[in-house]
Amino acid sequence: MRTRPLKVALLGCGVVGSEVARIMTTHADDLAQRIGAPVELAGVAVRRPSKVREGIDPGLVTTDATALVKRGDIDVVVEVIGGIEPARTLITTAFEHGASVVSANKALLAQDGAALHAVAEQHGKDLYYEAAVAGAIPLIRPLRESLAGDKVNRVLGIVNGTTNFILDKMDSTGAGYQEALDEATALGYAEADPTADVEGFDAAAKAAILAGIAFHSRVRLDDVYREGMAEVTASDFVSAKNMGCTIKLLAICERAADGGSVTARVHPAMIPLTHPLASVRGAYNAVFVESDASGQLMFYGPGAGGAPTASAVLGDLVAVCRNRLSGATGPGESAYAALPVSPMGDVVTRYHISLDVADKPGVLAQVATVFAEHGVSIDTVRQQGRQDGDGEASLVVVTHRASDASLSGTVEALRKLDTVRGVASIMRVEGE
Repeated sequence: MRTRPLKVALLGCGVVGSEVARIMTTHADDLAQRIGAPVELAGVAVRRPSKVREGIDPGLVTTDATALVKRGDIDVVVEVIGGIEPARTLITTAFEHGASVVSANKALLAQDGAALHAVAEQHGKDLYYEAAVAGAIPLIRPLRESLAGDKVNRVLGIVNGTTNFILDKMDSTGAGYQEALDEATALGYAEADPTADVEGFDAAAKAAILAGIAFHSRVRLDDVYREGMAEVTASDFVSAKNMGCTIKLLAICERAADGGSVTARVHPAMIPLTHPLASVRGAYNAVFVESDASGQLMFYGPGAGGAPTASAVLGDLVAVCRNRLSGATGPGESAYAALPVSPMGDVVTRYHISLDVADKPGVLAQVATVFAEHGVSIDTVRQQGRQDGDGEASLVVVTHRASDASLSGTVEALRKLDTVRGVASIMRVEGE
């Protein structure tokens, strides 16, 4: 075993960074045996140097992240500060000064992953980012290495623990959205500003990364259709249960049936209780992968938190350090397929539409005619009068598979009917 240590610079020492430093220290001997050389924490860049960081030598702490990555003796830079800048510049600078990079920065990778891979390749360095998607769950490496000889057709997953906790609470207790969100915030699952989670921005960044790797094509965050979950109601869960379903916020990446394009989207969806993802509870994540040769695979585990995410970071650190010792690099970007990303209007799926209608004869026939005129086939219909006797009824229509564009046209036409008082909800049905 080599005695001269490999030097690691840590950018960020928050919840994840502090766990990375702790594991590097407490498991130093094991890591050295697994890598073939010791690893040494050579510097820690932070914004608040006065904060006490247990287990970290204060002499390693600096506020000058740029100077740290420019040192020239750093073998690996671990970036866990998040955001676009200064992370992008620091990572690029690290490559230029001879270091490989391990990152957990989903937002940056979803936006500029291709450019970062290009700089890494230019300088013969590694860029690893297992921790950017689904926390501790091994997912990036299986997609780009274990399944490299297979053809992945679909990636369907719960990739945000906060939203899954909220929806699970609504499902299991009958709570409304705001009530469930308040509980998630009180328990520390949701941030004070939960927008990135509940509006799907976090999941969309992860979907872009997964789609790019799965389909060997460049998929950016702007290519991902995104829909939040704030409009999901307790009555939606009642309707889902009537269909034998539950509701999840899903990241869905699909190859078109003809193989000529891909789609990437994030939105709430009903999913059958028989599907493996339906049983994912609390703040856990799970990703379901469908491919030609291996069939159906599911990856499940804690999708966030300091220790789980640090576990993924350390796994990448070991791999990058091994590459460093052997003088090799791991797999870089694979975008040879260059498949275009189709717009959401082309996506074909089933739909659950709940309408408020006049409670009188002929309404169902009018509604069915509108669906037929727009080429949308109806699977089931359920109509129920209201006990308050206000002359209105609820009409629930579940379609066969239809395009998003055709469904949008159908809904617009329904709104123009005098007998349709309003569209209560529209939700996609996935996971057949």
